[in-house]
Formats: sequence, structure tokens, C-alpha cells
Amino acid sequence: MGNFIWLCQIRSLLLVLFFLSVVGCCLGLSISSLKPTPLCLPEDASAFLQFKNTMSIDYSSDDSSCYPKTSYWNESTNCCSWKGVNCDKASGQVFGLDLSCSLLVGSLSPNTSPFRLQGLKRLNLASNDFNASPIQSGFRSIPASIGNLTKITFLDLSLNEFEASLPTHVTGLQNLNEFFLNDNSLTGGITSWPFTLPSLKYLDLSNNSLTGPIDKIQKPNSVQEVYLAYNHMHGEIQSSFFNLANLIELDLSSNNFSGLIKSDMLLKLKNLETLVLSSNNFNGAIKLDVLSKLKNLSMLELSHNKLLSLSSDDGVNSTFQKLETLYFSSCNVQQFPNILRSAKSLRYLDLSNNAIKGSIFKWESEEFWISNNNFTGEIPPPICNLTFPQILDLSKNYLGGIILKCLGSSSYGSRIINLQKNIFKGKIPDFCADYNGLINLALNDNQLEGPLPRSLINSLQVLILRFNRFHGLLNISGDIRPSFSSLQIVDLSGNEFNGVLPTTFFQNLNSLKHARNLSELVQESDKEGLTPLYALHFYDQVSVNVTWKKSEMELEYIRTLPIFTAIDFSNNRFSGKIPEAIGELRTLEVLNLSHNSFTGNIPPSLGNLVELESLDLSSNNLSGEIPFQMTKLTFLEVLNFSHNNLVGPIPHGNQFNTFENDSYYGNLGLCGFPLTKQCGNGEGSKPPAPKRKEAKGSPVAFIWKLVMMGYGCGVVLGLSTGYLVFTTGRPWWFVRMVERYWKPNVTRWICRIRGKRNKH
Repeated sequence: MGNFIWLCQIRSLLLVLFFLSVVGCCLGLSISSLKPTPLCLPEDASAFLQFKNTMSIDYSSDDSSCYPKTSYWNESTNCCSWKGVNCDKASGQVFGLDLSCSLLVGSLSPNTSPFRLQGLKRLNLASNDFNASPIQSGFRSIPASIGNLTKITFLDLSLNEFEASLPTHVTGLQNLNEFFLNDNSLTGGITSWPFTLPSLKYLDLSNNSLTGPIDKIQKPNSVQEVYLAYNHMHGEIQSSFFNLANLIELDLSSNNFSGLIKSDMLLKLKNLETLVLSSNNFNGAIKLDVLSKLKNLSMLELSHNKLLSLSSDDGVNSTFQKLETLYFSSCNVQQFPNILRSAKSLRYLDLSNNAIKGSIFKWESEEFWISNNNFTGEIPPPICNLTFPQILDLSKNYLGGIILKCLGSSSYGSRIINLQKNIFKGKIPDFCADYNGLINLALNDNQLEGPLPRSLINSLQVLILRFNRFHGLLNISGDIRPSFSSLQIVDLSGNEFNGVLPTTFFQNLNSLKHARNLSELVQESDKEGLTPLYALHFYDQVSVNVTWKKSEMELEYIRTLPIFTAIDFSNNRFSGKIPEAIGELRTLEVLNLSHNSFTGNIPPSLGNLVELESLDLSSNNLSGEIPFQMTKLTFLEVLNFSHNNLVGPIPHGNQFNTFENDSYYGNLGLCGFPLTKQCGNGEGSKPPAPKRKEAKGSPVAFIWKLVMMGYGCGVVLGLSTGYLVFTTGRPWWFVRMVERYWKPNVTRWICRIRGKRNKH
């Protein structure tokens, strides 16, 4: 009995000790959690407040991801608790300052306080406006005092519009590990010093105005990632550059580099995972069987080097083990390389704009671009076995036969199907667009015929069927579900459709009724999981043709920017009255109903199309007067009412004061300016003084559109915006840049930026 009592006492004692130890532990944790934030050094606090007072805040920014961090700084509080400030827990010395995207406006002078903090290890001033104050031109450059930060390991000065040449005063930053100077306005050449900093791993100088060749590298460092894209650099790549044996990612795209690219030379970069040399002037034959020895290579982009070609030794048993992306558009490819057939990891293949002949090969990838080649024959049935291909682009070839039914099935799952400008015949399959996710269908310029499938419209954003042999009534309105009425561009021109346009068709085009502001587009992008505006992701890209300003233009449609909207039913046999419901489509920019048999008056409701830039109602049988409400169309640049039976005075005001006789030719009953025929009430031929606004298509207005797109990076996940960039009277160089450069590069660049932000 005594032993039992003794054992019970021992057990109770152990339980008490255990309980006390747990309580002690908890108290210890609580006490440690109550330890105050380390006090920052007075000189650091003073320096920060001085910096705050030299800057202003741009509260007008619409970038929801940015906020004014310095506005929370208060001299009565410990600076180690301020937003963006990181202090050493023991000493209180500031080692990190992150003021990225803080809406700061001002200039960085040589005495700018952050550059005096010699203990600073991390400094991020990205995405501000340090070029806003026109004080001294030197203040727009990077101050030499940055060389004082001898302990710095991370330095980000990107997206600030810094000018002048690449700063050489950072050569003493021996501990610098990551250096971001991208998206500024730096000029001059690149010397070899960035590649000799002993600790540097990451260098981004992309999107500047740097020129000249890359100097010979005398003592290469261990840098792993180098981004020099979107500059004006030229010359040959020195052989010493390929001594950077630790390179993992190299992007020299969108420059003017030239010279011979030798596959054997690239083998020296044995750790290479990403190689981007697109949009330069390189020449030579890229031997894929040699590059396959780079076992880690996952991305190879060589597009838009017209003097480059692909070759491979089919007798060599080799394959790419990890290659996922191959872009070889607009080069000099004559034959499909057999070595790629065994590249099982390949997901994105672009061989467009080459001269490849023969029949289409069996392929399995998510994105498949072979447009603008010389392929012949029919679409091979094995293509039906592809597992949810995102993009199928077979356009601009010599393909014929029928369009396979599987392409319209719900199991196929393509977002983009582009078969335009081939010689396909027969009827199109019944695309179940509301089930398979198809948003973009381009079948124009073929020999297709028959009526439209009744399910075709649902969920499509772009439908291009122009110049085929379709016929019959437009009897699809009853099948359009309001929740799926997403059409932004519909082009049925150059066919044989007839009958009356159904009013319900236009009533259900909800996507063309309401202008969406920035916040709505952000919410839409988040809900649908779309790509941010600034990425301009080319997953959903296809060329379309629209008639604008009296000429046909080929445009790139990009799903992420709802900038362009159009309806083109021209050159058919439609009759009856123009539906009043068209006036509800307030975001419509192009309306072409010309060369039909419409009768009756021009609906006054067309005056509600406040975004309209081009209106063509020519070559119909319209009668009555031109509604005065049309003068409200202040963005209208193209107007064609010719060859109708219109009568009465031509309205005056706004854009109507700018149109010439051609807009009204063939209407004998019209009078007033600009016609020489005066009206009976004595109206003269001179218009009143115009009060013109900047037309949306004018250079100034279009520049603002580009500004909104270019600075989309500040919109962060904002704006899944863009549908196409298009031009007549707009900068053609910009369109070519989108087509040529942005497709492979912008998305990758944004991913780097986003990855960098998340990482650091």
C-alpha cells in the first residue's frame, strides 16, 4: 500500500513539474514577443526624414498596387517600425530600405540621404518618378554617392526614367548580388565592369537606350542571369562573353546584334536554361543536335533573325530532355527538324513565318503556331488527339479539305482556332463554344459555305468569317445567351447572307454596351484568372482583318486588351431597316454595313455610339435626312454615306465639319457643306467654327493609349486588357513592335519582375 501511495505522489509531482515547465515556456514566449522593436539610430531617422521632405507624393496615380510609404513616417515614432524600413534586431542599424512603388516624385541628388547609409545592404527604389523635377540634368542620373554603399547586396533602381550613361561608380560594390536598372532611359555603351563584379548573380539592364557592342570581358564573374533586351546595342558578341560559364538565363533580344552564332560556342554555357536571342541580326545555322547537349535548356527563342536557320543531324541519336519552349518564327527554316519530334516536354512551338513545305506533322503541344508557311494537304486526323491545345494556328498556308468536326467538340478545348487564308471547303462544324472555352475563331478567306451553326456565337469574343461563301439568314439570335454575349469583333463581310438583321442579336451584345473602367477590368481579370495588362500575354493571339479608314488592315488580336471593337456585315445581301438596337452598343468603334440593300432612315440612335471612329453605310438604299444626333460622335474619323438616297441638309458641328464631298457622293438630295449645293433655307457652304476634340485616333490620343498600356506594370494584376493594336493613321512602328517583339518577350519579362518582387 505504501509503495502505491509513493508511486502516486511521484506521478503527481511529475505532472506538476510538467505543468510548470509548460507555463514557463509560454511565459517566456510571451515575454520575448513583447520585446520592443529595436531603436533605430538617430542619424538614420534624421536621414530618412530629410529624404521624405525632399520628395512629394503623386496621389493621382491610378496604380492600386502602390501606396505612399513615406507618408506614414513620423519623427515621434521609432524609424525601425516605419513602412519599408528594416533594422538589425541587435544594433538598430538600418540594413534594408524598400520604397518601391511609393508614389514618390522628385530628384535624387548626390546628397540624397539613403546613399549615406553605409550599413545598407538592401535598397529598393523601383517604380517611382525620380525624373520629374527639371532641376539639373545631372539629377536625372544615378548619383555617384551610390558608390558609398559598400555593403549593398540588393539594389533596384528600375522603372524610374534615369538618364545619362550606365553608372561606373558602382564598380566598387564588391558585395552586390542583384542589380536592377531595367526600364529607365540609360544611354551609352556597356563596358565590361558589370560582368566583373565578384558577387553579382543577377543583372537586368533591359528596356533602356543602351548602344554599342559589349566590351571584351577580361575576368568573367559568376553571374547567373543577364537581361539586356530592348536596347539599341549592336556588333558581334565577343567570344569572351561565353566564358560566363555560370549563366542560367541570357536575354539579348530586341537589339541590333549581328554576327555568327556558333552552336559549339553556346555549349560553353553548360548550365543554361533560357536563351533568348530573338529580334536581332544574327546569322548562321543553329545545330539543334548540338544544343541538345545542354541538358537543362528549357527555353530557346531565336525568332526574327532572318539570316539564321535550323539544322540537325538526323543520324545522331539525341533529344532535348527539358525543352518546353521553342520560338523560331521569321527565320529561314525550310524543313521541320526531326529532332523536335522526340522532345516530349515541348509545350510551346512557334515556327510561323518560315518556308516549311509538306504536310502537317503530328504534334502535341499547348500552343502550336505554324502560320504563314507552305504547308499543303488536309488537317491530319491525329490532331484531334491533342490534349486541350490552347492555340491552334494553321493560318496562311495551302491547307484544304474540310474542317475536322473534332475541332468544334467540347472535348477539344482550344481557346484560339485560326485557320484563315487557306483553301478549306464545305461547312464548318457545330462549334459548342459555350462548353469548350473557345473565344477566338478566325476562318476568313477560305471557300467555306452553308449557313452559320446556331451555337457559334456563344462565348466567342472574336468571330471572323469574312470572304467565304456563307449564305442564308442570320438566324442565330435566339440562341445567344445574355451571359455569353461576349463578342467584341464580328466580321461576316464578303459572304452571301440575306434577310433582315435580327434586333435581338444586337440587344444581347452586352460586351459592347458598357464601357468598363479600370477597377471593373481588374475585377474581371481576377475572376477569370487572366493575364495582367502589362504582360499582354499572347496566349490568345490571332491575326484578323478589318476594314478601317477605307483600307483593309491585318491586325493582331490579343485577348487581354478590350481596346478594339468592330461589327462588319458589309458586302452581303442584308435588307430591311437598320436596327435601332445598334445604338445601344456604346463602346463600338467600327461599324460597316456598306454594300447591302438596307432601306429606310438612318436610325437616330446611332448618335449614341460615342466611341465610334469609323461608320460606313455606303451603297445601300437608305433614305430620309441624316440625323442631327450624329454630330455627337466626336471621335468619328471616317464617314461614308455615299450612294444612297439621302436628302436634306448635312448636319453641322464637331466632326461633321471635317468630312469632304466623298462622304456624301451619290446622294442627289443632300445639300450644305461640304457640297456646293446650298439648301433652300440659305445655308452657306461654310461650316461654323469647329470645336474639335482630340479624336481618339489622333496621334495625341493614341499616345495616351500607349501610355496607359506601357505603364500597365503599375496596374499589377490590373487590366486583362487588350485586344488589338491597329493602325492607319496610327504609328505603324508600334504595331510592328507588338507583332515582332512582344509576343515572346513581354510575358517572360513580367514574370521575372513578378518573381523578383515575390522573392525579395
